[in-house]
Amino acid sequence: MDNSPLQVLTVPTAPYPDQRPGTNGLRKKVYVFQSRRNYLHNFIQSIFSSIDLRDRQGSTVVVGGDGRFFNQTAIEVIVQMAAANGVGRLIIGHHGIMSTPAISCVIRKYKAIGGIILTASHNPGGPDGDFGIKFNTANGGPANEAVTNKIFQISRTIEEFAICPGLQVDLTTLGKQMFDLENKFKPFTVEIVDSVESYANLLRNIFDFAALKELLSGENHIKIRLDAMHGVVGPYVRRIFCEELGCPANSAINCVPLEDFGGQHPDPNLTYAADLVDSMRDGQYDFGAAFDGDGDRSMILGKHGFFVTPPDSVAVIADNIFCIPYFQHTGVRGFARSMPTSAALDRVAKATKIELYETPTGSKFFGNLMDAGRLSLCGEESFGTGGDHIREKDGLWAVLAWLSILATRRQSVEDILKDHWLKYGRNYFTRYDYENVDIDAACEMMEDLEIMIGDKSFVKQRFAVEDKIYQVEKADNFEYTDPVDSTITRNQGLRIIFSDGSRIIYRLSGTGSDGATVRIYIDSYEKEQIFEDTQVMLAPLATIALKISQLHHRTGRSGPSVIT
Repeated sequence: MDNSPLQVLTVPTAPYPDQRPGTNGLRKKVYVFQSRRNYLHNFIQSIFSSIDLRDRQGSTVVVGGDGRFFNQTAIEVIVQMAAANGVGRLIIGHHGIMSTPAISCVIRKYKAIGGIILTASHNPGGPDGDFGIKFNTANGGPANEAVTNKIFQISRTIEEFAICPGLQVDLTTLGKQMFDLENKFKPFTVEIVDSVESYANLLRNIFDFAALKELLSGENHIKIRLDAMHGVVGPYVRRIFCEELGCPANSAINCVPLEDFGGQHPDPNLTYAADLVDSMRDGQYDFGAAFDGDGDRSMILGKHGFFVTPPDSVAVIADNIFCIPYFQHTGVRGFARSMPTSAALDRVAKATKIELYETPTGSKFFGNLMDAGRLSLCGEESFGTGGDHIREKDGLWAVLAWLSILATRRQSVEDILKDHWLKYGRNYFTRYDYENVDIDAACEMMEDLEIMIGDKSFVKQRFAVEDKIYQVEKADNFEYTDPVDSTITRNQGLRIIFSDGSRIIYRLSGTGSDGATVRIYIDSYEKEQIFEDTQVMLAPLATIALKISQLHHRTGRSGPSVIT
C-alpha cells in the first residue's frame, strides 16, 4: 500500500462568463456542469479564492446537499479542491446529504468559515433537472452581495485551479478520515457526521418536546401527515417526529431522498404537493405539511386541506410567539418579511409594538438583521419562515412552531386562523407564476412597465373593475437601505400601491436555471369580508395587473403555470 503524501496539482483552465451567483447561488441545468470542461472546478476554485489565504489555511468548511443528481460527484471534487486550497477540515453530512437549515446550524456550532450547499432548492432534480451550488459564510447564512460579486469577478478571469486528484473520501462511514498531502504540516481531515443530530439538538432547546410528544402521541393526540417530497428532510422527519415525538410511521411519507425527487417537483405548494392536499381532504388528518428539496420551506395545511398562506403563517406565529419556549427566554427583537409578502405580519407588529422590517427577497437580508440583534422572526411568501436560531429559513422549524401553537391553544388550524382574521382583519394574498417565459420578452415587458409606473401621471390614476375602484397612491421599483450597514439594494420589484393599501407587485425571479419566471403578487386587506374565496376577492386586482402589464400579450402566455 502506498502511504506517500498525496500530490497537489495546479491545473490550467479558461473562464466562463455565466457564473454569477444569484440570490440562491449558481443554478444551472445538470448538463451544464457535466458537459462544460472544468465548469464545476472553476466555480469551486472561485469560492475558495474569494477567501483570504490566511483565513482559509487550516480552517473548517461544512459541505452537504439535498441529495439531487450530481450531488456526490460534486462533493468528490469539492473535497479534492478544499484539500489543495489549504482547508484543514471538512465536515460533511452522511452520504453527502444535509438540509440547508442543518448546514447553517453546523457552520455556527463548529465555528466554520463557511459552507458549500449543493442544492437547487425547489427546482426539479435528476439528470435532466437542475443543480446548484451556494456558499454560506461564517454566520451560517448565504453570502452577501460583496462576496458573491467577488466570486463572480474571480470566475471571469480564472486561469488555474488547485486539486488533489488522488484523494478519495468515503461518505458512507461516520467518523474522521485523515489524509497526508505533500507540502502540508498537518493532515487534512474529513469528518462525516450524522446529518440530523446537531440540528435536532438545537430544536430540542427551542421547543417543548414533551408538550409536542403529548400532542402527537398522547391520549388525545392529533393525527398529522408530513410529506418530505423525496427531498432532504425525510430523515429529519423520521428521526424527530416518528422516533422522538412518537408519530406513527405512516404519518411521514416520501421520506427517502431521491436523486430525481421521485420525478416530482419538490416545491411545497398546492400544485406540486397535490398528493398531500388530496390525502388531507377527507378529514382523517388534523394537520399536514410538505417540504421542499433542501428543507428551508414548508406548506402548512389544516383539516380537510385548509390552506394557510405563507404570509398568514408567519403572522400567526408572530401573534403566538410565546407558545415557543425559546422566545420566552430571548424575548422578541423584531419581525421581518420580504417585500412581496403580504402585510399580515405588519398588523401584528403594529399591535405588539415590535419593529417590522420590509426587505428584498433573500435570507441574507434577514441574516444581517439577526446578526445585529434586531430580528427574531422572518417570513417570505415563497413558503419560507424562520427564527434567529440559524441564518436560513427553516421548513421543519415552522412546522414545529405551528404544532407548538396547537399544543398550547388546543384549537384546529382553521379556528386559529379565523380567530386571527377576526382580530386583525385579513390580507387576501396570491401569487401568479409564469414560468419559462422568453427572457427577452420578460425583460422588455418589465422595462416598459417601469417606465409607465414611473411617469408622474400614473400616480392618482383610477382603475375600475365591476363595482370596485382602485386609485394609485404610490408606484416604484423597490429599493432597500440596510439599517445595519447602510448598503443599498435596488431593482427589487415593481410596486403599485393603491389608496386602500392593496398592492400589485411584479418581479422577475432569480431562482430558475433557464428561461424567466415572471411573478405577479396581489395583496388586499379586508376588515369585514374575511371568510371569502381568495381568488374571487382578488379577481378585480388580478384583472388590473394583467391590463397594466399586458403580460399575456407580451409573453404569449394565456395563464400562469402555478397559482399560490
